Amino acid sequence: MRSYLLPVSAALLLTACAGVPTHDSKLSNSLAATTRGDIDEAIKTLDAQIAAGSDKTDLLLNLEKGELLRIGTRYQESLLALEIADQKVKLWEEKAKTAPDQLLSQIGAVFMGDSSRTYEGQDYEKVMLTTRMAMNRINLGDLDTARVDIKRTHEREAVIAEFRARETVKAEEEAKEKGIKSEAKELNGYPIETLKDPEVLKLKNGYQNALSHYLAGFVYEALNEPGLAAPGYRKAIELRPDLPVLEEGLRGLDQRTSFRRQKNVTDVLFIVESGNAPARQSKKIQFPVPTTNGIVVVSFSFPVIYPNKEALELSQVNLGSLSMPTALVTDFNVMARRALQDELPGIQARAAVRAVAKGLVQDQMNKKMGAFGGLLGNIVTAATEGEADDRMWRGLPDRVFLARGFVPPGEYDLRLPGQGDGNRKLVVDGRYMVVPVRVFRNKTYFGEPVKIGMLPPVITPAVEEAKPEAPVKRPVKPAKPATGKVKKA
Repeated sequence: MRSYLLPVSAALLLTACAGVPTHDSKLSNSLAATTRGDIDEAIKTLDAQIAAGSDKTDLLLNLEKGELLRIGTRYQESLLALEIADQKVKLWEEKAKTAPDQLLSQIGAVFMGDSSRTYEGQDYEKVMLTTRMAMNRINLGDLDTARVDIKRTHEREAVIAEFRARETVKAEEEAKEKGIKSEAKELNGYPIETLKDPEVLKLKNGYQNALSHYLAGFVYEALNEPGLAAPGYRKAIELRPDLPVLEEGLRGLDQRTSFRRQKNVTDVLFIVESGNAPARQSKKIQFPVPTTNGIVVVSFSFPVIYPNKEALELSQVNLGSLSMPTALVTDFNVMARRALQDELPGIQARAAVRAVAKGLVQDQMNKKMGAFGGLLGNIVTAATEGEADDRMWRGLPDRVFLARGFVPPGEYDLRLPGQGDGNRKLVVDGRYMVVPVRVFRNKTYFGEPVKIGMLPPVITPAVEEAKPEAPVKRPVKPAKPATGKVKKA
C-alpha cells in the first residue's frame, strides 16, 4: 500500500498547483472597472493583488499597474510602476546579450506546463514598455528623457531580433535531435486560421510597431532633429505601408522644420487608443505517444488568440469644423497573434518532449499497477499540465489610431464620431501638441494634452498717425539771358 502513497500524494499536490488562478482571471475585476469608467477602483483592486503577492516586483502586474495609472492621467506614478517592470526586462536584455544559453535553456523539456516558466514578457510588450515610458514623459513635458527611452526602444528591438534568431536555431536543433516535427498544421484541432490571417501574415515580425517609430519621429522633430526624425517616420511607413497619415509625416518634414512652415498654427497629434489587448484562451490538443505497449494519448493545452470582431473602427477626429482623417497604425490583437505564431513551434516542441516523458510515465504505471496505475498516470499528466499559459499585458490597447494636422490656436469642441461621451473642450496652443485619448465601450478617457514649444508672436507693422504735409518750397530759377539778335534801326 505504501508504494501507492507517494504517487497519490504527488498527484494531489500537483492537482492543487494546477488550480492556481490564471492571469486573466486575476485581472478581470480591474479590466471590468476600467471599462465601466471606474479607473480608481481598477487601480485599487490591482494594488491589493500586488500587495498580497510574494513578489512586489512582478513584471506583469507592474506593467498592468503602469497602464491603469496612465489611463488615470497619473503619469509620474505610472512611470514608477513601469520602471519596476523595466528593471526585469533589462535583466533579460543583459542575459540575451551576454549569456543567451541561460535563457535558451528554458526551451528544453520541462515536466510542468509553460505557465511554470519564468515570464519574460512578449517581445512586443518589451518594446511597448519603453514606448509607454516615453509617452508618459511627453505628457510630463520631459522630451529630453523621452528621447532616451526612444533610443532604448531601438536598442531593445535589436537585442530581441538577435536573440530570437538564436532561439529559432536552438529549437529546430533540439526538435531534430528528438525526432519531433514542429509544424503548427500538424496540431489536429488547433484553429490554425487565427494565425494565417492575412493581417497577421503582413506583419514583418512580432515585436516592432508603427506607433513606436512614428512617435520617435515626432519627438525628434519637436526637438528640432529632422535628421533623426526621418528614419522614424520611414520605419513607421515600412511597418504600415500605404497610410496617408504616416506618409505625410515623412513627406512634410522638411517644410514643417524650415522657414516654409505655416505661420501661427499648432501641429497637433492625436493618439486614440481603444479597448484592451486580447486574452489568450486555452485549447486542449491530443498527442499520440508511441510506447512499447502501443500508442498512449496525452492531452495538452495550447494557447489560442481569436480576432476581435468588435474592434473599434475610427475614420476621423473632429475638432470644431475641422475633420482630421485617422490611420490604424498598430493592432495589438494582430501583433499578439503574430507573436504566438512565432512562438508556437517552440510551444509545440516543449509539449512534444513533455508528451514523450509523460507517456513513458503512464506506460510504466500501466505495467506496474495495472488499471489503477493507468488512472493515476492520467491524473498526474492532467495535473502537471493545467491550462495553457495566458500571461499577457492585457492593459495595452487593442488598437491605436493617429491623426495629425495644423490647427490655429484657440478653443475647440473635440469629438470622436460614434462615441457617446467622446466630446470635450480642447484648447490648442504651442508649436506642437499631443492629445492622448483612450476609448472603451462605455467610457472615453481623455488624457492630459501636452503643449510643446511656443508659437512665435505674430508681428503686425505699426501704423503711424498721419500728419499734414508741410508746403514744399520750390527754388526760384534765375532768368535766362536773351539770346535773340538785336535788330538794327
